[in-house]
Amino acid sequence: MALPSKGRLREPSWSLLEASGVDPQEPGERVLQAHCRNAEIDLLFVRADDVPEYVQDGVVDCGITGLDLVFERDSDVEVLLRLGYGSCSLQAAVSMEDSATEISDLEGRRIATSHPRIAAQVLAERGIKAELVSVAGSVEISPRLGLADAIIDLVSTGSTLRTNGLRSVGVLFESEAVLVGRKGSTDLEARKTLTTVLGSVINARANRYLLCNVARERLDDVLAVLPTSGSPTVMDLATPGVVAVHALVPAADIWSLLPRLERSGASSILTLPVERMVP
Repeated sequence: MALPSKGRLREPSWSLLEASGVDPQEPGERVLQAHCRNAEIDLLFVRADDVPEYVQDGVVDCGITGLDLVFERDSDVEVLLRLGYGSCSLQAAVSMEDSATEISDLEGRRIATSHPRIAAQVLAERGIKAELVSVAGSVEISPRLGLADAIIDLVSTGSTLRTNGLRSVGVLFESEAVLVGRKGSTDLEARKTLTTVLGSVINARANRYLLCNVARERLDDVLAVLPTSGSPTVMDLATPGVVAVHALVPAADIWSLLPRLERSGASSILTLPVERMVP
């Protein structure tokens, strides 16, 4: 299995393996290989850019990389699992003083980009003709150097754009970390095991286990505000007329959910992290 050796995907990828329980051995600073103690998985540390090719060529069975890199290299691999981190987007941007307000305004412009294949494909799909300049380094400085009128580059928070006096005029592609495997692989059982184990951690991180008490006459009010697709567990307590409600809820909803539960009559509200979750 190939893992990014550096960059923004390295630490969260390592954290995902640790949370999945395979117990990867921490490699030395210059070690490019490691083994997992609790699973028959050998790890190879390479650049995230090279992972799609390593998987495609059968050097490794699977690997973690960015979805944008898979599409940019037109790699013959299969996306097995979206991993829920490393989110970013390929955006078009111009200088603050530029009159462009949307991507279609870049018609006929000279655009610098580190993702020429994706940029060319998306622009063509939208019927926009522009000259693309492939840049491997800091794309954001291209307009200031007179190399291009605009850029198309990966954006996470937008702070780098603002620092360089640029503003976005639209999104071309959404990306995140993905687990990819070689197409036509016959080791389906091992692949299924890996995706199930990693997927259980990803699902768990997106949810919280919620417990609360409520008077039975207010139960319907509490159930009405719970953002859960399944059926909550309701149990009688020793106190007559009071029940306990257990439910899995999206972690992103906790901030707004807790005050709504209080107003609906819930008390002794408790939320707990979930370690694993297999739907």
